[in-house]
Amino acid sequence: MNQKILISACLMGEPVRYDGQDNAQKVTQWQETLESWQRAGHLIPICPEILGGLPTPRPAAEIQNADGEDVLNGRSRILTKDNDDVTDAFVLGAEKTLAIAKRHNAIAALLASRSPSCGSRSIYDGSFSGALKEGTGVTAALLERHGIRCFGPEDMTDMLDYIGDCLLLEKSQ
Repeated sequence: MNQKILISACLMGEPVRYDGQDNAQKVTQWQETLESWQRAGHLIPICPEILGGLPTPRPAAEIQNADGEDVLNGRSRILTKDNDDVTDAFVLGAEKTLAIAKRHNAIAALLASRSPSCGSRSIYDGSFSGALKEGTGVTAALLERHGIRCFGPEDMTDMLDYIGDCLLLEKSQ
């Protein structure tokens, strides 16, 4: 496998979540695989929120009544619980992440779930109540627009299948 995969830095144990913690516990069952890929140089750890200029720790933020596609299309904003608008930082982080993905020819991304940046299947609903809704974060939406499939830790088996299919396609060309 010479393909590159973006991975949320928090999943690799880096304390870059909004609360200064990491999300390594979400991939514990895949740790051996991820460490092997890391040693082989296949993983590219990223944190779109840090790339967008946000500090760690930082206030929790949620997409308001929409998803990442709506933010990218200018139809929604990302606000903190105190109503601070952090949309521009999230969009900048998504754009920088996409540039990194393109530079490395990444074929997939393993991203933290539920995040307004990285959520690939569901995100918080904007009410700061912990409620989830179907949708993607800004970075996941932008990557998908550019043909980079995004997966959450709960989708790791699907990602392994997808990577295998990509490798078979690469070998047949």
